[in-house]
Amino acid sequence: MEHVAHGTLAPGERLGQSSNTAPLIIITLLFFMWGLLTSLNDVLIPHLKAVYTLTYVQAMLVQFCFFGAYFIVSLPAGLLIKKIGYKAGAVAGLVIAASGCALFYPASVRGYAVFLLAFFVLAAGITVLQVAANPFVTVLGAPATASSRLTLTQAFNSLGTTIGPAFGGMLILSGTVLGAAELAAMPAVDAALYKAKEAAMVQGPYLALAGALLALALLFALVKLPRISHADDSHAAARGGASVLAQRHLLLGAIGIFLYVGGEVSIGSFLINFMGERNVAGLAPGAAAMFVAYYWGGAMVGRFIGFGVMRYVSPGKALATNAAIVICLIMLAIFGHGYLAMWSLIAVGLFNSIMFPTIFSMALHKLGAQTGQGSGILCMAIVGGAIVPFLQGLMADHIGLQISFLIPAACYVFILYFGLKYANMYRGAAAAAAV
Repeated sequence: MEHVAHGTLAPGERLGQSSNTAPLIIITLLFFMWGLLTSLNDVLIPHLKAVYTLTYVQAMLVQFCFFGAYFIVSLPAGLLIKKIGYKAGAVAGLVIAASGCALFYPASVRGYAVFLLAFFVLAAGITVLQVAANPFVTVLGAPATASSRLTLTQAFNSLGTTIGPAFGGMLILSGTVLGAAELAAMPAVDAALYKAKEAAMVQGPYLALAGALLALALLFALVKLPRISHADDSHAAARGGASVLAQRHLLLGAIGIFLYVGGEVSIGSFLINFMGERNVAGLAPGAAAMFVAYYWGGAMVGRFIGFGVMRYVSPGKALATNAAIVICLIMLAIFGHGYLAMWSLIAVGLFNSIMFPTIFSMALHKLGAQTGQGSGILCMAIVGGAIVPFLQGLMADHIGLQISFLIPAACYVFILYFGLKYANMYRGAAAAAAV
């Protein structure tokens, strides 16, 4: 998930164009890695659900722990980075995330609770990393081209979310997954051995990811990066959180971020199980994982389309249009069947593409000295990715999986309202700031 951050070079810091290339490549790799790690959850949720015979609510504890870390760790991460600096903070985030990946090895032996701990530690590292790394993108080059650099790094984040499900599907969901009835029919010893074998499928991939994160931490520690400083906004902070939330568009934007992230994550989390339904596509988890890549890949394609379109269309109108289309697509998925229902839900990813950065920028519009405070509130609203999937899990357990997609559909109704309410907030070239 992308965070918007602003920073300036510390006094005396100057970087030439040629010296920017290596740092920008490394930071782009960071965006790619946290996109991949986030979308891998969509593969692990159905895998762990089958291995430990979980209900949907229990399976959604994965996203609850993962996105709950954003809410819990964001403020401490800011304090840590203020103390040790942005570069050291990014290295610390990578090491923490690598530790989370390494925890998947003992989790495969110790059980589901340790998996949840591993997800929390991994997400805590990603949160620290995001808070630390984002500002570098804006200062590694001319201010006039900052938007294009942000687009590039966010595109690689989307590339990571696209590759993640395919990667996980091949390495983790490649075998045949037995259902609860088949496991119950097996002798207890055989069932235990099967569960241990399936749980161990995550060990190799996540140890490899831990190694990759540590390698990136080493590269980040060695590369020359500018020191970032921020203008003193203590006078804004002194006004207190209540005053910034008095800005109605920020308050509604925070609700929008909460519901958007919740809806996006919830759909991705249930997509493999949805495609496995007999009245939808009846796909095995390994085969369905490949189609999840299209869901996240659509967001990558849509981001570039949106970047061009939103030069001429107001962000609010573009947001409202996309939200309306998404609501229609989800309704087709709920009340349709077969490949129509399947592809309708996958297509949601394409129209999700512009929503996060558009809501974010609209919420921060004309906040002035309170922009940093508002940005922190919006980042904490990402906790919607923990709450909404949990609510959909409750509905899926009691009413049914297909009808439970009414939960994310309701989220997009609010986004439609937000887009229409602020359809004329700004026009023309200002729309480019929304990407």
